[in-house]
Amino acid sequence: MSEDILSLSALQLDALREIGNVGAGNSATALSQIIDRKIDMTVPQVAIMPLGDVPDVVGGPDAMVVGVFLRVYGLAPSSILFLLPRESAFYLVDMLMGREQGSTTTLSSMDESALMEIGNILAGAYLNALSHFTNLTLLPSIPALAIDMAGAILSVVLIQLGQMGDHALVIETEFTTDNDGVKGHFFLIPDPGSLSTILTAIGVKE
Repeated sequence: MSEDILSLSALQLDALREIGNVGAGNSATALSQIIDRKIDMTVPQVAIMPLGDVPDVVGGPDAMVVGVFLRVYGLAPSSILFLLPRESAFYLVDMLMGREQGSTTTLSSMDESALMEIGNILAGAYLNALSHFTNLTLLPSIPALAIDMAGAILSVVLIQLGQMGDHALVIETEFTTDNDGVKGHFFLIPDPGSLSTILTAIGVKE
């Protein structure tokens, strides 16, 4: 991977953070409408981190999580990863399906489809923000879902990415419900070369 990703200027990081902010706002609004609950979000953190450090953000490599993964196609190909602690995924499914909280202890195929659709909606909200700032056409793939340890899911993601580099630019947002029942982390990982395309499109060149 280009070393340029390790030396972004403050202006470039601010521009990427603003895109993440709008995307997170769109995502939080969409999610709150679906589950009919107020959703709070953290101000997106824009950072350069080793991909191997991503599991630490969600509780460590051994933490059991539900992951939704999508590829993004277009002039700035990227990957999107939405990670939920397993208990948060169960809580979210109970809300989506109108069940009493605590009812879900395993995910049925219908539950998994619902979570993939949530990932799809969140990805769409982020990509709409990115397209608005860049005028780039960006299309998400059909989402894939996995239930496993965070480290294992990341290993699969690395295979999907073709081991393209040790570091990634990560726009990371945490979502929480007003009663703290659901927490989720959303990661946008541009492919090598895509970062330069995005920065040029928003007029912040390296």
